[in-house]
Amino acid sequence: MTLMEFFGCTFISFGAPFALFLFTIASDPLRVIVLTASAFFWLLSLLISSILWYAVVPLRQQLAFGLVFSVLFQEVFRFLFYKLLRKADAGLERVTQQGQSEASINLIHNKHIMAYVAGFGFGIISGAFSLVNVLADMTGPGTIGIMGDPDVFFITSAFLTLCFIFLHTFWGVIFFAALDKKHYWAVCLVVGSHMLVSCLTLLNQMSDPMFYLATLIPAYIVMAIMGAWAYVTAGGTLEGLKGFFTCKRGGYNMN
Repeated sequence: MTLMEFFGCTFISFGAPFALFLFTIASDPLRVIVLTASAFFWLLSLLISSILWYAVVPLRQQLAFGLVFSVLFQEVFRFLFYKLLRKADAGLERVTQQGQSEASINLIHNKHIMAYVAGFGFGIISGAFSLVNVLADMTGPGTIGIMGDPDVFFITSAFLTLCFIFLHTFWGVIFFAALDKKHYWAVCLVVGSHMLVSCLTLLNQMSDPMFYLATLIPAYIVMAIMGAWAYVTAGGTLEGLKGFFTCKRGGYNMN
């Protein structure tokens, strides 16, 4: 039973992101490099927030303290990665001119694709770090809930991880486009929504399973809003969405 739960929660949280990686990133070496670099920047933000948490001894037991600064550091490093990519545009363009694939060329000329890959890198590494210990506990021995704890903790964690992976992807597209257009209000909305959804997870400390719904439902509502916003920002149209559901190839794609 524990092994079934392990695979089920793994596929819930990483199944769709793995498909995205396989079909939109894995075939292009340059996209894989950008993905790896963005994941590294997220790790740097985790390192800085961990150092701060360790240094401020009186507040180590306050989860909200670490959470707030973790979100802020993630957004700071998202901005730093944006600046790095914009500085590297000329060099990347020279690389793509030397016999690279069409996908690599599109990565340079379509800034939304680069933002998508960067956000996806943030999401994947964030999801991996947030769920890896939970997945390890799923394999047993024992099953959660025996001692009176909520028995939906594992599946809630899986759905929440999936939500954050997609949110980071959408936030990346919106954040990069907002900085390119100097729409700083959109940057503030990205940071604010990140803070909101992250703070909602503090409700999961409660023993009542209803608090899990109070976290998941608003988080997925924010994800839907951010997904629609990112879709429009990246050039998506209603006709393109209809074409997707009817399996018709439109003018907008990730190749």
